[in-house]
Amino acid sequence: MFRVIQRSMRPAGLSLFTFKVYATPKKDSPPKNFMEVDELSRYSAPEGQLKYMEESRSPLEESISLEPYTSWCQKTYFQSKPKMQSLVQWGLGVIGFAGLIGLLLARGSKIKKPVYLPGFTGLAASLYYPQQAIVFAQVSGERLYDWGLRGYIIIEDLWKENLQKSGDVKNSPGTK
Repeated sequence: MFRVIQRSMRPAGLSLFTFKVYATPKKDSPPKNFMEVDELSRYSAPEGQLKYMEESRSPLEESISLEPYTSWCQKTYFQSKPKMQSLVQWGLGVIGFAGLIGLLLARGSKIKKPVYLPGFTGLAASLYYPQQAIVFAQVSGERLYDWGLRGYIIIEDLWKENLQKSGDVKNSPGTK
């Protein structure tokens, strides 16, 4: 077994060694003239100065060009961007104001504070973000239904246990 591993490891081990090879010209061969890199035609610099000239567009390229449409879209975007930013800020202001109104209306009540504040804020936010409000309502509705169902099951179990215990007390053999 050791010989098999040793023989299979030898070629792989040889690939890890590095060898230096020194080559010398034969003494009786004539000296060669080497060419410089600049002398090669592939590396020679072209004569004269180059100028970039853009090709003129064909009638087909002119008819397909999207440049007027893209410039119109950019112009419209940059004109509407400040208006949209102010609208978003105004909407956030309305949402915050609705939260403050809920806080003021819930003054003095420990029950109204957790109801009015998120209620008014959520109502104002749902006006500006209707899709997210719908998703939130669906998920919240499902969770509330699940919690209600769990609560109903727990109350039913407690009710049955109390009825059975009270029934056991009445029907016990020591009492009449």
